Amino acid sequence: MSPPDLDGPPEPVSRREFRTVMAGLLLVLTLASLDQNIVATALPGIVSELGGLAHLSWVVTAFLVASTATTPLYGKLSDSYGRRAMFFVAVGVFLAGSALCGLSQDMGQLIAFRAVQGLGAGGLITLAQTTVGDLLAPRERGRYQGLFTAVFAACSVAGPLLGGFITDALSWRWIFYINLPVGALALGLIAVALRRPNRVVRHQIDVAGAALMVGGTTATILVLTLDASREAWSHPATWIEAGAAVICFGLLVLRERRAAEPILPPRLFRDRVFVVGATVVGLTAVALFGAVIFLPLFFQLVLGAGASRAGLMLSPLMGGVIVASVVGGRLVSRTGRYKFLPVTGLSVACASFLLLAWLSRSRASVLPLELALVGLGLGLGLVMPNLTTAIQNAVPPEDLGVATSAASFFRSLGGALGVALSGAWMTARLHRLLPPGGAGIGEAAVDRSIAAISALPEAQRALVVHAYRQAIGSTFLLGAGVAALGLLIVLALPERPLRSAAIRAQADAEVEAA
Repeated sequence: MSPPDLDGPPEPVSRREFRTVMAGLLLVLTLASLDQNIVATALPGIVSELGGLAHLSWVVTAFLVASTATTPLYGKLSDSYGRRAMFFVAVGVFLAGSALCGLSQDMGQLIAFRAVQGLGAGGLITLAQTTVGDLLAPRERGRYQGLFTAVFAACSVAGPLLGGFITDALSWRWIFYINLPVGALALGLIAVALRRPNRVVRHQIDVAGAALMVGGTTATILVLTLDASREAWSHPATWIEAGAAVICFGLLVLRERRAAEPILPPRLFRDRVFVVGATVVGLTAVALFGAVIFLPLFFQLVLGAGASRAGLMLSPLMGGVIVASVVGGRLVSRTGRYKFLPVTGLSVACASFLLLAWLSRSRASVLPLELALVGLGLGLGLVMPNLTTAIQNAVPPEDLGVATSAASFFRSLGGALGVALSGAWMTARLHRLLPPGGAGIGEAAVDRSIAAISALPEAQRALVVHAYRQAIGSTFLLGAGVAALGLLIVLALPERPLRSAAIRAQADAEVEAA
């Protein structure tokens, strides 16, 4: 059977079919988003049962490496073999990894099975976004891309709370087992409703390019997540990892210029919308994840909040992201314009970061901090979903999957970079503020738990808390700088008319008749 015409409109779907597919896509997105956040609060329980405290960071890193490195592969494969088939692969691998994680008997097994989970998770978000691109014209996509970001933000709040509740009520193993019924339901909805073929194009898979991308991404994230201390660069392993990343990405550039079907087509990087959009998406992820990772620490250590309350105190930030994502998406669909939203959003985010830095270091009360977080969420929520819509609008239909997955790849890499940069920045500030031997605590305070710091004598505890207040506050200044850089870059984003929903007249008529 010959592939569908690439230049024609997507085959129309009824309202019922579309709602069923969207329900499945939102469940898939919930799986991926929750799993990035739910594990953190369960880590103490995991260590107490399995041991392996020295390898704890690998529980997070193994998942991050595998999911980030495979994201572009799913886009290319879905262009070749269809979204539906790749959904079955991605969700199936993710659920198999989840079941194996729950059955782990030692830390080594858990790390290996988390990598298996990541191999599946790499396709969940990008396939969901790409499927919306198949079903809707660009001008109609904004509201749904915004809804996806809203789900992601909601899971960022619910994940830590749900992880703590499940661990206390049942066991840490159930944070993995709970994925099984949710994933099975998502697969059922997709199997029933997602029957219309996307614009399938038969491709040759660039195996060498994929291997170089996986190798370079793995080495980069290992450097960023595991070697973000000031002593790391005195170790040969760090230089070997950094050198491997440079070599792999250098060879990848050469390979992609010669490959018949490159995994990251160079033609994408000749499109200014894609280059600017993907760069700003990555920078926004740097700013967002750099802030989110240390806000709970600030709430617990500096403000004295409990773990559950600290999770709730993130709600204004994520609530702002949700509102801005939904409202911004509707504005894009209504006006057909997108550039003003990321420009406005990054301006607000930059100002909010500066306000947070000043409030956190000046011993402000909780209310002003929460209001600043609302502003930060509103600003960041206007950026990523609308830039995804702009990228999808700019590329031809045959590149929809690979362009969407490439943008997701840069977002994931930006998130890892944000965590690593903020962590290295904060640690450097702490080492400066807590010189060796100071007040009998010195650099050991950097590695203490919150409970251990709380148990220090009053004078020592006050010194450590002051150092953390200043250090975490300085990470918000770093976030302001990243947001400002993103604002300067997004000013160069071309404003191209979104392809109108007029091409979907047949679908609209069917929806109205349904």
